[in-house]
Amino acid sequence: MKRIVSVIAFCSALVLVVPAAASPETDEADVRSVLQSYSAAVQNLDGASASPLFTTDARVFEQGGDEGTWSVYLKEHLGPEFGEFKSFKFADYAATVAVEGDLAIASETYRYTIELKEGGDPIIRLGAATSVLRRTADGWKIIQYHSSSRKPPG
Repeated sequence: MKRIVSVIAFCSALVLVVPAAASPETDEADVRSVLQSYSAAVQNLDGASASPLFTTDARVFEQGGDEGTWSVYLKEHLGPEFGEFKSFKFADYAATVAVEGDLAIASETYRYTIELKEGGDPIIRLGAATSVLRRTADGWKIIQYHSSSRKPPG
């Protein structure tokens, strides 16, 4: 009898410690929320607000290059670019998200327009990005991000 009571107590403790798995719809919505938060940070030219969306060891790849970790990318690439931008706006956004357990893969396509502080013609590009996210104790975080862009036809 003691053994049965011990097993029941152990199993009860596991139920209390292990959170219930989110539904696939909730996971997908949470991943999309991370992607939207990143887009909002870029549009607001605010890299600091994007930092919590990435793991500390997240890798960033852009235009065929390895930009390093998110913090290196923000300090040496994206942050200085933001300093040159008057505005950054996304349009024609579409995304697909696939969640498999504690990993998610997202593909995004969009058009963006950059206006520079120094003036001149706006920079208009078609862009694509792929993100790999991992479920963490603090929610979904980007562990790898890859983006590329090109001039629109015409």
